[in-house]
Amino acid sequence: MIRLAIVAEGRTEEEFIKTVIADYLRSRGVEPIPILVGVGRSGPKGGNVSITQLVSDMVNLSYSFDAVSSLVDFYGFRGKGEKSSEELEREIGKALKDRLASSWREDRVLPYVQRHEFEGLLFSDVDAFERSINATADAVDGLRQVRCEFPTPEDINDSASTAPSKRIKQQIPGYQKARDGSLVARATGMDRMLAECPRFRDWVRALESLGN
Repeated sequence: MIRLAIVAEGRTEEEFIKTVIADYLRSRGVEPIPILVGVGRSGPKGGNVSITQLVSDMVNLSYSFDAVSSLVDFYGFRGKGEKSSEELEREIGKALKDRLASSWREDRVLPYVQRHEFEGLLFSDVDAFERSINATADAVDGLRQVRCEFPTPEDINDSASTAPSKRIKQQIPGYQKARDGSLVARATGMDRMLAECPRFRDWVRALESLGN
């Protein structure tokens, strides 16, 4: 079994890895272990993601795990400027390669930045909000309308008012990210998210390949 450390942005992503991604990857020979950004530092862990912090965590973890990856949001990524999520990943990858030097293995060090936010994945099946957290029919219809405006759930955009989590809160004011996110994700299922979200699918396929 390959032991995979995944640096997670916060409690929601940590729970998602433990309860959804782990079930999917274990049968493929990979055991994912979420570790919040900032592990080993003083103060609160999780959130406040930057390239420097993410690279430092991934380098440290690479020495005690078979492989290391990340699950952090593009939305709110500190210091991203005008970079795209793909450009951020490339910059993180280059910094990791420079830091790890002879220990660098492209197939075992896999930085991933979710476009635009974890909650984008939940738009893969908006009916899952009703099945999992009893969202009203009107709320689900509102989420469905949002989903229909974009080619994929991952394209639901990046601003203080239109990021996926903000759109969910507009329709479901009681939505709590840490409590409800993994419930909706479980109700949605990995197969549906992989079918709807191409960037997420590519990342998960790369993680699967670790077990081959």
